[in-house]
Amino acid sequence: MLHQIPTRPRSHSAAPRARSTGFIAFVGIALAISGLGASDSRAATKLIGQPAPDFALRSMSNENLRLSEHLGEVVVINFWATWCGPCRQEMPLLDELYGKYRLAGLTLLSVNIDDTAERAVEMAQTLKVSYPVLFDDRKEVSRAYDVGSMPMTVMIDREGVVRQVFEGFKPGYEKRYAEQLRELLNQ
Repeated sequence: MLHQIPTRPRSHSAAPRARSTGFIAFVGIALAISGLGASDSRAATKLIGQPAPDFALRSMSNENLRLSEHLGEVVVINFWATWCGPCRQEMPLLDELYGKYRLAGLTLLSVNIDDTAERAVEMAQTLKVSYPVLFDDRKEVSRAYDVGSMPMTVMIDREGVVRQVFEGFKPGYEKRYAEQLRELLNQ
């Protein structure tokens, strides 16, 4: 992410300001190309091809769920927070995918990273999600998965290996999710 450079007092000449603006634009483009200006997705994508870190978290229904209990299933872990607008957009779409592929062997685990569960419970109930909502209030699981942006969606194959990591969400991503899920479910 680029940080705003403090502005100087206005000069009477537009030339220094134009050069400065051009330089800032050049630096921004260079950082974006190198990947240094964006959130560091390399941390999360280093998980791809690795065994998914196991965890146990308390769910909205007050039971503890453990990832390793779902070995043999395709698992989607979705990290989200109540303050995240794209998370709110994505959750109903994930619920549709869960409804469509659950009988084919899909498990969806929603991991909320808020400090307390109350707002997360309210949001999940408002959005009427049918998949399990888990609480990572100590952020141990989100650290194990190197969550750097919200939302983050991790796809794990039937052997427990991370196959895909999606960071952020924009409308249309659900098509990419469905494509990847069909591939994993057919393996």
